[in-house]
Amino acid sequence: MVVRALFRAVIMGPPGSGKGTVSDRITKTFGLAHLSSGDVLRVNIKAKTELGLLMKSCIDHGQLVPDDVISRLILGELRNMEQRGWLLDGFPRTVPQAEALDAAFSIDTVVNLDVPFQTIQERLTSRWVHLPSGRVYNTSFNPPKVPGLDDVTGEPLVQRNDDTPETVARRLKAYENQTQPVLEYYRSKGLLETFTGTETNKIWPNVHAFLSRKLSSGIQEAAENV
Repeated sequence: MVVRALFRAVIMGPPGSGKGTVSDRITKTFGLAHLSSGDVLRVNIKAKTELGLLMKSCIDHGQLVPDDVISRLILGELRNMEQRGWLLDGFPRTVPQAEALDAAFSIDTVVNLDVPFQTIQERLTSRWVHLPSGRVYNTSFNPPKVPGLDDVTGEPLVQRNDDTPETVARRLKAYENQTQPVLEYYRSKGLLETFTGTETNKIWPNVHAFLSRKLSSGIQEAAENV
């Protein structure tokens, strides 16, 4: 199915909620462009653009990137996609960012993945990586043939610092504190659609069905307004 009208959506969900997988399925199924704020930040920092250098300075000093800086960066990217429908991932993360987005674009829906924190903790803390290749294993559902060793090279697997139980707990708490106001902001506008579950493959059919209905009604409204 390919989008015939411009459809613009935001996807939200804590780290480890399956947001990357669902985003990939949404963009491929419905023909949307995918814009990840994390990717945009990394590209600009690497290219040493004006905003990239400013963001790097904030990060290096342990400071949050100001809302107006990150908003300028993301909105600039979106303006280059004026003729495309898109799915925005990782932005907005604060209410001022959401207000800046609203002032520039009309958002059709916000997909929120609600996965229990306990499930995410189990999922992330079970993840081990072979750093040279980037191969990822999960002791719960995709374990290596030999515990602690890469299937191909036999080299040791490591757990990323971000995946230790203590770090995961801090990341989830920080996400909750930061994004709850954003979820309430979109809920008050009637744009928030929450999908709850513990498995991405069980959440996805509900997301697919919702977006199919949403896109169909949007196309019909566009035709009626011609």
